[in-house]
This record gives sequence, structure tokens and C-alpha cells, in this order.
Amino acid sequence: MTETVESTKRPGRPRDKSARQRILDAALEIVEEVGFAQVTTCAIAERAGVGKATVYRWWPNKAAVLIEAFREAVAPEVPFVDTGSFEADIRLQVEKFVRMLISPKGRMLAAILAAAQNDADVAAALMDYWVRPRRAEASAAMERKEQWKEHAGGIDTGLLLDMLYGPLYFRLLTGLPLSPEYADEVAEFVLRTLRAK
Repeated sequence: MTETVESTKRPGRPRDKSARQRILDAALEIVEEVGFAQVTTCAIAERAGVGKATVYRWWPNKAAVLIEAFREAVAPEVPFVDTGSFEADIRLQVEKFVRMLISPKGRMLAAILAAAQNDADVAAALMDYWVRPRRAEASAAMERKEQWKEHAGGIDTGLLLDMLYGPLYFRLLTGLPLSPEYADEVAEFVLRTLRAK
């Protein structure tokens, strides 16, 4: 009688969440030290104490790692707050965003945006790990506000976000001055437009 051995397929190794966080921390540290263009996946993996294959389990390329690390680092600085006042929320959000842009993290974002102009991987990662998540979060926060429904007057949420953030990104990329005062001017202009609807 022939003995048959039933083979059971073992699941792959579970992903180590602490390794994932070490990778994000390492990516942010290195990009702050040497700049976006000089970071390598090897350097990130080495500092995080993992192999390159571990990095690629979570992200398709170094741009994706760096941009997600950036997003997680700045999220506490630019929350979508709910003060109970629609106008105060808008002013506070734009002011906090400008304060981030004029910090070293703003220079990091400018480098990412510049690299995205000539690198398809960076452009795709920028959309997947920064633009789409931030816009989705902002839209959801806006649409939860009853006052937004009253102010909107048919204006699409995406258009409102363009009106608020477009001038800030333009100034970041062109080197024109950014300040909390300018943030307040942008917020007031948009709010005045909404009031006139």
C-alpha cells in the first residue's frame, strides 16, 4: 500500500507592521538629509533593517515610499478640522497648509512636485499617495458640513479645493512668497465668492 502525503499550502509570511513603520521612518529621515533625488531604495532598506524585497512588498518604487512617508508625517500638521464654523474651518485649514509649505517639509513637497514633471513613476506615486488621498479626505470633510451645503450654491467640492489650494501650489512651485497673511487672503477671496452665490 502506497502512503500518500497530503501537502498543505502554507500561507506566506505575515507582513511585519513594525517593519513597515521603520521603512517609512527611514525614508523620511534620509530624504530630509540628502533630498528627494538622492534617496535610494537600498539606503531606505538598510536604515530600516530590512531587505529591499520587504520594501517592495508594500510599495512599487522609492517614490511611493517617500511620498507616503511624507503624507503620514505632515498629516498631523494639516488636519481637516471641524470647529463648528464653516468659515473658521476653511481659514484654519488653509493657514495650516501654508505653515507646512513654508517649513522644510514644504521644500520636500516642492522637490516631489518638480520630480513628477519628468518622471512617470513619481507622477503616479504623487497621485496615488498624496493627491487622491488628500483630496478624498478634504472632500469627505467638506461634505459632512451642513454649512457647506448652504454655502455651496452648486459649486463642486473639487472646484472649491482647486480654488483654495491652487494658488498655494502655484506659489510653492514658482518661489513667490507664501505667508499666513496670504493664506487668509486666499481663504477670504474664496469665502467671499461663496457668499455671493
